[in-house]
Amino acid sequence: MGMEKHSIEKLKEIARDIRVSCIKMIAAAGSGHPGGSLSLAEIVTAFYFRLLRHDPKNPNWKDRDRFVLSKGHGVPALYAAMAYSGYFPVEQLMTLRQLGSPLQGHPDRARLPGIEASTGSLGQGLSIAQGIALATRIDGSDAMVYCVMGDGEIQEGQVWEAAMSVPMHKLDHVCAIIDWNKGQIDGQVKDVMNIEPIADKWKSFGWNVLEVDGHDLSEIIAAVESAKDNAKQKSGKPTLIVADTLKGKGVKFMEDGKNAWHGSAPNQEQTEAAINELLKGKV
Repeated sequence: MGMEKHSIEKLKEIARDIRVSCIKMIAAAGSGHPGGSLSLAEIVTAFYFRLLRHDPKNPNWKDRDRFVLSKGHGVPALYAAMAYSGYFPVEQLMTLRQLGSPLQGHPDRARLPGIEASTGSLGQGLSIAQGIALATRIDGSDAMVYCVMGDGEIQEGQVWEAAMSVPMHKLDHVCAIIDWNKGQIDGQVKDVMNIEPIADKWKSFGWNVLEVDGHDLSEIIAAVESAKDNAKQKSGKPTLIVADTLKGKGVKFMEDGKNAWHGSAPNQEQTEAAINELLKGKV
């Protein structure tokens, strides 16, 4: 199973539509995290419309690849990708953060089929992905296990425990992606707690490290395909993809580099301006 192999141009359109949906959802909810949702658009597009082995009509298909969004606050982008790929009606996106909605402010595995892990307490996703990967190995499955983390998130100590443990268990079917948008709620990542040099640190822990433009769909796809080949070859080394992104990507006033839009919803005027820019511009 898998999605239709869309062209890069079509994938760009889907990424734009995901961004528009993120703005609409967060504005309607009156709360949320637009900056880190917009930076994820190409990443989730590449996975849900080209790379991921999955079946929206059968979310618990045993041979599916697993996708864990560790930076759970960026879930509007994931919800939009899931809706557009057929997990639930697109109209349901506008129930984000409402009482009783399966689309909570952070992913809730118990509420929404297709969500692999309840996340949002930062730093836990890679450990969860490791557990899933160990289980798929026991089951004899060749499923890939993907985990998307935020760059501020990898300041958490639990991430580094998993960074040591995944290579120790030779889980080459684990592929972690860092959404390196350089901002977090308290400011620039480098000022809060510098995580550089990212690539060298993860290489030293035994990871196969690739660096890409996180808004270039061709680069993202090529890197993940390389990670798949690495797993098929039983290299014993997991893959880390450092995706260089821009917080608030696609909306100029959210690309301010000051992280004002990490966790703030736009008002009506800002919402209209953001949507108009996304629909008229080339992101």
